[in-house]
Amino acid sequence: MSDVRTVGEADFEDWLRAVNTGFLQASGPTPDQVEAHRRQCAPTRMLGVFDGGRCVATFRSFAQELTAVGGAPVPANAVSNVTVSPTHRRRGLLGRMMDRDLAAARERGDVVATLIAAEYPIYGRYGFGPATRSVEWTVDVLRSGLDLRRPGPGDGGRIDLVDGADVRALGPGLHERFRRGRPGAVDRSELWWEAATGAVRFAADWTEPFHAVYRSARGEVEGLVSYRPERNWRGNQPDGTAVVHWLLAVTPQAERGLWRYLCSIDWITHVRSGRRGPDDLLPHFLPNPRAARVTESTDWLWVRVLDVVRALEARTYEGAGTLVLDVVDEAGPARGRFRLEASPDGASCTPAGGAPADLTVPVAELARVWLGDESLVRLIALGRVREEREGAARRADTLFRMSGRPWCPDLF
Repeated sequence: MSDVRTVGEADFEDWLRAVNTGFLQASGPTPDQVEAHRRQCAPTRMLGVFDGGRCVATFRSFAQELTAVGGAPVPANAVSNVTVSPTHRRRGLLGRMMDRDLAAARERGDVVATLIAAEYPIYGRYGFGPATRSVEWTVDVLRSGLDLRRPGPGDGGRIDLVDGADVRALGPGLHERFRRGRPGAVDRSELWWEAATGAVRFAADWTEPFHAVYRSARGEVEGLVSYRPERNWRGNQPDGTAVVHWLLAVTPQAERGLWRYLCSIDWITHVRSGRRGPDDLLPHFLPNPRAARVTESTDWLWVRVLDVVRALEARTYEGAGTLVLDVVDEAGPARGRFRLEASPDGASCTPAGGAPADLTVPVAELARVWLGDESLVRLIALGRVREEREGAARRADTLFRMSGRPWCPDLF
């Protein structure tokens, strides 16, 4: 078996076939799909393992920006298309590809690496930790308590149906506003918007969704939603579901208006929210919040800190204090002892040398804390972090926690 190597043009379709095999898609890629994937793949960042001329393991990364607490964009190494064929499991192939990719990311100057984990147990051993969560609600419209006899948002704004070209024109600017205010959000490329609106098609079974835009009373675009209807009839009565692909809003008014619009569509009795943040406002926009039932709750974005100093200095802190963190990282790039001096005015992180540590934190647990969605006190109770000085965890929580929760809406 050959070593891990960069995938060349001659290997590209074989590599894509191996990706499909890993994700249990038996059919080979169509010519259109090959061209779509070629656009999203940076050749120097595609890795594969080949055995007897056949690709048996795949790995891809790409440049990404991740929003840190406080709104600063952080350069990230996004990992995707990770597969090992079922005939070649348990041979260390993923570890070899991961080591090579993370070493290159560190050399490029990426602060963190990110991924969406298909299986929970795999990525912790490479230093990744779950840093955000995703929740889906299903709204029972008939029990929501909404007065749907009144048309429109009711706040001076308006909602209009738009087409894919409109979304490609309006969406990128709206998303930039959104992601600056949401820790855990990532940037979206031009290709993302083309794929979301059907201008580029990665899947053969893609169908055109509906799109709606919310404009404020001043005429400013403050929200967009993409959804598809699932039609169903029971006893000659409509029982359809609006399935949300994504919903972006930069004001509560826009968010409320778009959810109300979805609930008001004729023949729709249920709305499935798609991936939302764990502290999403949706249930509380309803007079009866119990009409929004959680139908899925899961870990989502996983983060691996590569540069502790830059990661801790990039984010903001709601409290003030000094902490010495002993970061445990068997793979090496984040290992060390660091002194964090933080306040609402900014932060400084420097190597602490032999100074006594307040907390011993494995790098995977540091990722959970860095985006503000986990408590060090909880991690100590779980046996994942060790407190070296009494009371250090509670002091650290006052620094790292934030008023909202991080959220990544995207799958990549």
